[in-house]
Amino acid sequence: MPKSIILLSGGLDSLVSLGLERENLNVDLALTFDYGQKSFEKEAEASKKICEYYKLEHKAIKLSWLEDITTTSLVIGDVPTGKDLNNSQQSAKSVWVPNRNGLFLNIAGCYADSYGYDYILIGANKEEAQTFSDNTKDFIDSINEEFQYSTQVKPKVVAPLINYFKNDIVMLALEHNVPLDLVMSCYKNDRGHCGECESCVRLKHALEANNAIEYIKKIFG
Repeated sequence: MPKSIILLSGGLDSLVSLGLERENLNVDLALTFDYGQKSFEKEAEASKKICEYYKLEHKAIKLSWLEDITTTSLVIGDVPTGKDLNNSQQSAKSVWVPNRNGLFLNIAGCYADSYGYDYILIGANKEEAQTFSDNTKDFIDSINEEFQYSTQVKPKVVAPLINYFKNDIVMLALEHNVPLDLVMSCYKNDRGHCGECESCVRLKHALEANNAIEYIKKIFG
């Protein structure tokens, strides 16, 4: 039977990817990365709860040097608000972390190569692919090609949500009973969801589109 790793931030996309593929791909290890982002403590707490729910091993990996070279608002300055969704290029620039998904996948590739994992799951999706090039199918395909040369195990990167927008992702979560009350999608470092940052606004819009009133109350108060 195959076994898999998931890149788990505690956010909507990684949670739903796990919920959809946990049994199919036998996911038993989750990696959460600390690169100095303001929301890390919330992300780590949410990821730990998700791993307890799904009975996965959880590892948090500190990347101090990535924090040192990241100058965008996830680490320093003001995080983008929902109004920034209207300017996708500016929004992407304001939250860009140097080679983030490439680095995270290659670290997961190291774990896969060392411990014999067959698959690596990532929450890349169509909505964010419109803004971030490291969420596209071409990017996923290129990493899979790289692993043919850089690993012995040759794990395959799987992005279950690659063809879906946020509204569709929430719909899938509801259909498959994914515990959305465990999600943490906020950019800020205060407790809970602020409801104002770009990530919160995307999540709330998707919940509203699916008439998920109870989850809106639980998540946003």
